[in-house]
Amino acid sequence: MPTWYPPPQSLNPDRDEIHVWRASLDQTPSRIDSLLTVLSTDERERAGRFYFQRDRYHYIVARGVLRMILGRYLMIQPDRVRFCYSPYGKPALAGQQGGDSLRFNLSHSGGLVLYAVAWGRELGIDIESVREELADRGVAERFFSAPEIALLRTLPEDMWPRAFFNCWTRKEAYIKALGEGLSHPLHEFDVSLVPGEPAALLSTRRDPKEASCWSLCELEAGPDYAAALAVKGHDWRLKCWQWPDE
Repeated sequence: MPTWYPPPQSLNPDRDEIHVWRASLDQTPSRIDSLLTVLSTDERERAGRFYFQRDRYHYIVARGVLRMILGRYLMIQPDRVRFCYSPYGKPALAGQQGGDSLRFNLSHSGGLVLYAVAWGRELGIDIESVREELADRGVAERFFSAPEIALLRTLPEDMWPRAFFNCWTRKEAYIKALGEGLSHPLHEFDVSLVPGEPAALLSTRRDPKEASCWSLCELEAGPDYAAALAVKGHDWRLKCWQWPDE
């Protein structure tokens, strides 16, 4: 399980390092105002379309912190970071800003946001607030694979919510790493889900060899959260940073 440290002054990760950042979405008004200034025009316009103030502030923080973090890696001002998006909506760095080498992904839920950053590796990250009422059996039956559903049915009732969200976050992290979103059916691959057992991509039916090419890692983001990281390859080391680091 990770420990969240203040980041070093110089961010120059080795090729075998994966950096995961954690930040609270609930920031002070002054910090929210500061983060708003680094957003692009379209990001500020989108922020203005949120009906609820809390959702608007969370969006500003999530995007603003992303720019602050990527700016540190690229050694540019955060308002100069430029994004492009895949046909399925996966964000990447645009143009000459390192889009071919610096990869990132983000996810937020409740009051937390996680960012994953790597050089030259595909990766995906997901975080979900573990809420018993959302661990719906109907959702599991609809989206999870037959082996996962069968395993869930054997678990004690008190393990169900955590197992459900273990499964969900690991599946989401993997399809986000692929960059295909929900166009990749969730029932076409299997992940581990039993609480206390290591995270793993167990099998992929499109290409049976694909499962051996990926790593899954459980992240301890905070109480009542489930989170997972998917990374292409196995020869990597995880470092976890906390934002802000003052």
